[in-house]
Amino acid sequence: MPVADIPGSKSITARALFLAAAADGVTTLVRPLRSDDTEGFAEGLERLGHRIGRTPDTWRIDGRPEGPAVEEADVYCRDGATTARFLPTLAAAGHGTYRFDASPQMRRRPLGPLTRALRDLGVDLRHDEREGHHPLTVRACGVEGGDVVLDAGQSSQYLTALLLLGPLTRTGLRIRVTDLVSVPYVEITTAMMRAFGARVERDGEVFVVEPGGYRATTYAIEPDASTASYFFAAAALTGGEVTVPGLGKDALQGDLRFVEVLARMGAEVEVGPDTTRVRGTGELRGITVNMRDISDTMPTLAALAPYATGPVRIEDVANTRVKECDRLEACAENLRRLGAEVVTGEDWIEVRPAARLRPGTEIRTYGDHRMVMSFAVTGLRTPGISFDDPGCVRKTFPDFHEAFAELTRGLGQ
Repeated sequence: MPVADIPGSKSITARALFLAAAADGVTTLVRPLRSDDTEGFAEGLERLGHRIGRTPDTWRIDGRPEGPAVEEADVYCRDGATTARFLPTLAAAGHGTYRFDASPQMRRRPLGPLTRALRDLGVDLRHDEREGHHPLTVRACGVEGGDVVLDAGQSSQYLTALLLLGPLTRTGLRIRVTDLVSVPYVEITTAMMRAFGARVERDGEVFVVEPGGYRATTYAIEPDASTASYFFAAAALTGGEVTVPGLGKDALQGDLRFVEVLARMGAEVEVGPDTTRVRGTGELRGITVNMRDISDTMPTLAALAPYATGPVRIEDVANTRVKECDRLEACAENLRRLGAEVVTGEDWIEVRPAARLRPGTEIRTYGDHRMVMSFAVTGLRTPGISFDDPGCVRKTFPDFHEAFAELTRGLGQ
């Protein structure tokens, strides 16, 4: 029975780096994700004057509750959305002038709701070229705190950034959210903040964060549930069995709920205390599913969908249009290139069963790691699939191709 060794969660690693940098003392992160995104986050912290010691399995971060150790810095955020959204927020709590830029791909992604909220809190923040996008400059003098209204309908990362800032303000934050996607990611944030000693509560649409900072700790990073979805999908598609250790009933990540989708389609699923197992049964039923809260796994399901016995309709995923690419249209385009029948709307995609997909198809990735990893699953049943940019998996899983090949050998593919 193949056991998939999934690297650490990108979402948890990014939040842990912020929390460690802001905490009072030295924090040790155990098994953090080592990828382009998280290395970019760590590099950004170092540009802001934070010291990070690395071993193969740990990162040790010297926290600075008072903010960056330098009064001026230029930070390049690469392709990382968490880097590009969290680090300017962290810098705002310090004192100095900090400039942030990012890749062309990240420059296209929206930032406006977060920067409007920061300005409402008194942060001197200027977009240097296009309003609501990188590059930007923060002239920081600490943040007083208070009440703020936020629209997090495009990305929950806007809310996470403000929540993480809350304990670093002088009087705390009271955040009223008018719209919110990907709620499980916010729950990751609040759970981790509490693990670092912060006080945060939710009352309906209002989040209240007390001042008082963070305390250093030793924090273990659980495996990435979004990444695990490709391995679980492979088992469901092939009739094989895959076990992922480190993800169980107490996992922080909502994307583990993807296995519930597979169970509805006919797979056998067992979620234990600290492991999750999926076994394919030879049947994949059609399904209609709302994936608003687990939208990072939408491409995984879309890539699996042509092999179902009935239509697969994925709803309430408008926010996938403002990820690394327009994921909804990218999935639709690639499925059509494979010969599948696909219909899309503003916030939904429906894939019809396909008796046979077109072998030898090249997948257009748009530089998006999830296009590669999702359609690698499709390739288990359709030979000769290739990618125009297979290396973009370095964003979250540099060794994906080797790990996936090893797993599929164990599945008898």
